[in-house]
Amino acid sequence: MKKLLPGEEINAAIVQISDDTIFLDLNSKSEGVLNAAELKDENGNLSVKEGDVIKAYFLDDKNGEMRFTTKIASNNADKTIIENAYKNGIPVEGKVEKEIKGGYEVKIGNIRAFCPFSQMGGRRKEENETFEGKTLTFKITEYKNDGRNVLVSNRAVLEAARLSQMETLKSKLKVGMTVSGKVLSLQPFGAFVDVQGFQALLPVSEISRGRVENVADFLEPGQEITASVIKTDWEHEKVTLSMKALLADPWDTVSERYKPEQKVSGSVARIADFGIFVNIEDGVDGLVHISTIEKAKANTNLRKLFRVGDKFDAQIISIDSANRRISLAPASSVKQDDDSEEYLKNQDDSGETYNPFAALLKKK
Repeated sequence: MKKLLPGEEINAAIVQISDDTIFLDLNSKSEGVLNAAELKDENGNLSVKEGDVIKAYFLDDKNGEMRFTTKIASNNADKTIIENAYKNGIPVEGKVEKEIKGGYEVKIGNIRAFCPFSQMGGRRKEENETFEGKTLTFKITEYKNDGRNVLVSNRAVLEAARLSQMETLKSKLKVGMTVSGKVLSLQPFGAFVDVQGFQALLPVSEISRGRVENVADFLEPGQEITASVIKTDWEHEKVTLSMKALLADPWDTVSERYKPEQKVSGSVARIADFGIFVNIEDGVDGLVHISTIEKAKANTNLRKLFRVGDKFDAQIISIDSANRRISLAPASSVKQDDDSEEYLKNQDDSGETYNPFAALLKKK
């Protein structure tokens, strides 16, 4: 194995794990050692197992023991490691010491670096917010005068992580697949949903088969949802979701529930110059053409006769499920038909006209 330089990056398999040490296969007579605490979670559980291949950085060779770390931090970075991190583009941890003119002073090991405001990732949530005292990860963008002039960028690290996430998501999120996500925020045009750390859009038109007037009637921030990926645009980093796509399409069976000449009750969903659309069930609208409306002529403004939400009784003229069209005509309501039938059935042989009110009194 070639001689490693301090800060040099390697990929190595874990060959053994003891209580506090992880041993790495270096393809040589000796093994590398790594502090196990670096790969334990907040509960003290290891996040790796024997056989896993991990990325690590060479620190030094002490008494034949080759020491590694998973991150170059302030407490293990000397000048040689920092310079090598600069040459190899390896991220380093640094503590933001204080805010100075134009940016921040950052301490990495025993070296003081400068990070301009423009290179500090993440916008301030409040005007008086500061990064002072925080330990962040930086990329060294300039190393001069033996470490006396060092420039760093936190934004470059965040951008690299974002691009890496995009590449991962490209291979994971495909059109047609079903995903789970958490609603982040509601907007008049839909909702933003967190899917594997990515902010995807769920348009208002893709929430339900029925008409959605108010997104808050269907969703709330923090809600877990299941949706289908219907569009990806990685060039502009956009993913579009649909809950509607996972619901049964009522048009697939519309001919089983409705027949020509059948009377239906619905509500006005949309008004056009040529007619009105009547919603007869969630996801199914029929058209009442202006020519079938008794009070209307070709140039009549239908918006003066009807309003969205008005109840409307109609009769089905024709059904074209393949093209998702139903033609309707105005009709008497089902209740009116029932009353008429009752009238004819109860008409007296003497010719006396049936009086529903009188009949009700007779029942008493």
